[in-house]
Formats: sequence, structure tokens, C-alpha cells
Amino acid sequence: MTNSSSPDDSGPLLGPADVRELAAALGVRPTKQRGQNFVIDANTVRRIVRTADVRPDDVVVEIGPGLGSLTLGLLETAERVTAIEIDDVLAAALPSTVAARMPDRADRFELVHSDALRVTELPGPAPTALVANLPYNVAVPVLLHMLATFPTIDRVLVMVQSEVADRLAARPGNKVYGVPSVKANWYAEVKRAGAIGRNVFWPAPNVDSGLVSLVRRDKPPTTTASRAEVFAVVDAAFAQRRKTLRAALSGWAGSATAAESALVAAGIAPQARGEALTVEEFARIAENKGAAQ
Repeated sequence: MTNSSSPDDSGPLLGPADVRELAAALGVRPTKQRGQNFVIDANTVRRIVRTADVRPDDVVVEIGPGLGSLTLGLLETAERVTAIEIDDVLAAALPSTVAARMPDRADRFELVHSDALRVTELPGPAPTALVANLPYNVAVPVLLHMLATFPTIDRVLVMVQSEVADRLAARPGNKVYGVPSVKANWYAEVKRAGAIGRNVFWPAPNVDSGLVSLVRRDKPPTTTASRAEVFAVVDAAFAQRRKTLRAALSGWAGSATAAESALVAAGIAPQARGEALTVEEFARIAENKGAAQ
């Protein structure tokens, strides 16, 4: 395999030597605690931008930009990029990296120094896309928070641990189908969008990574229940996933009998298990809470 990040083909993007030099200059040692694995391959960055279908008029939000590998790739194509970075040192350095390597587009870049889970508004125009290399320990909560908080985001591409990618994209009946699958599907059509090798990261992780594409639904499932009410059913169903829904939802409904009434009213067999249900079916159960009363 050729070195896809040699200086002659990476252009303004970061190659392996650039990433290590930047990290050394900043005194940055990637930490497991924050799941930091920096992308060092320019071709992979451009592949991610292509797969994300980033367009010239897009306002892209990126989470955890790190040293800026993906940030620079996004800036090559998008109208604007807003990056959310929690790390003090990385947040302080990123604007300088962008200005040095892409001076003609530096005014299209904005940095938000914050924990993405606490961000409720962003500067500038509303974001249209989310593209990020997410650490596996916070990937699902961050993704769901961003989808809930910024309804203008209509396309998402995240790079996550392969196992997390499988969970997000799983369909009913799949053994890894669970809370992340159902909740992501409330907002979007979700699918696996490729695999990423370990050697494009520094340090190389001991797990494989995958790309997940989410395209927002025109509207969430039609239901009289609120999203919070539907998600409460989902959480209860999978908290004891080996149990039948009649048993698993007894706490949520108030009793096993009340759970059975809600299930029957929703047209779902009380002996079914959560892993068999679509998000629309969970919504029907939520609508019928208290059906026996």
C-alpha cells in the first residue's frame, strides 16, 4: 500500500509527520480517557468527506476535531465548519492550524470550546450536516444529543468503533439491536457506510472502526406520545432485554397486568421482546399507557 499521506498528495491536509509534529509542539499525548485517536491519512479524510456527501453550501458541525485532520478536509468542501472541542490545549491550537494550512478559508471556520453534550446553540448559520470521528465511550449520547438539539442537521456521518456502528445501524431482530438502534431510528434512516482500518489512526486503536450514515426523516414517527414518552418505553424494554415485554415493562406501566393491557391495545404480543419491535411499535405502546384504566 502506498503512503496515502505523503506531502505531495495531502495538500493542506495533515499527514502522519504533520500530526506527530503538531502533537509534539503542543505536548499532546493522546489519552484513552477521551478516546483520542487522531486520523493521519489524508485519503481517508477525503473519503469520509465524500461519503458524508458534504456540499459546497453545507454548514458542517464537527465534534472532537482534535488536531484538525478532518476539519481541514471538511473546509476544503463545505461553506462553513464549526468544531466543538472539549480539550483545552487542542481547542486553543486548532484555529492557528486552520489559519496556517488553509488561510483562504480560515474565516469560514469557528471553534466552540465546550463539551458537546452541553452545547445547546452554535454560532453562525444553522448547521446542515454533522461529520465527526467520535470516541466510542460518548458516541451514542453525543449523536442523539446533537440530533435532538439541532433539527436543521439533515445528514450525519460518524466514525465510531465498529461495534457501536453495528448497534446504531441494526434492524429489529438483530442480536445487537437495542436502545441506540431504536433512538437513532426515531430521527433518521440509519445505515453502515463503510469500514475504517486501524492504521489510519495515531495511535492505532485496538478495535476496528466503522462509518455510520444517518439521513434525517422528514418527520419523526407519527404518534400522540412525546419523544420522551417513547424513549422511556425503549429504555424499559431493553433494561431487561431477556424478559418478555409484559415483564420488562411492568415497572414502566405500574404492573405486569397494566403492561399487558398497553401491549394488547398497541397490537403487540405481550410475550414479544424489545429486540423485535420497530420504533413505530414502541410509539404505539407509549400511546397506550394506562389502556386498562
